[in-house]
Amino acid sequence: MEPKVLYRAAREEVPSEPYELPLSRAEILKPGSDVTIISYGTPLYTCQSAIEAAEKDFGVSIELIDLRTIYPWDRPTILESVRKTGRAIVVHESMVNAGVGAEVVATIQENCFLRLEAPVQRVAGWTTHMGLAFEKFTIPDVVRKFYLCRYNVHN
Repeated sequence: MEPKVLYRAAREEVPSEPYELPLSRAEILKPGSDVTIISYGTPLYTCQSAIEAAEKDFGVSIELIDLRTIYPWDRPTILESVRKTGRAIVVHESMVNAGVGAEVVATIQENCFLRLEAPVQRVAGWTTHMGLAFEKFTIPDVVRKFYLCRYNVHN
């Protein structure tokens, strides 16, 4: 299933000339130096709001990376960023266990362990089955992301 909320989530300019997106390459949406946040899809919109609040309240610099694709995914860009910041938060909508986020976290732990200043954190949906009516209560919102940014930087 694709997240239908994306259909009306943003209005952006689209080039009138033909263009290509390198789908196997992650995009650094916002450079930063203290924490790396890795996400994809719908959570990127709430990540941006959480980052603005965290940077304002805590004076930190947060890098936001859009994976763009989940297979293949751009390991070199992610690992370079985490080595630079020493901290990582992986944000996704699905359950916290056994998903894309778990794979990204495992790769970071395996390749950046000696450079990490804090454990890699995940902000994800609760590990439970959900009906459509309850989806808004299980998918991570700005508050959960903001709290984890604060926790990750100050511990």
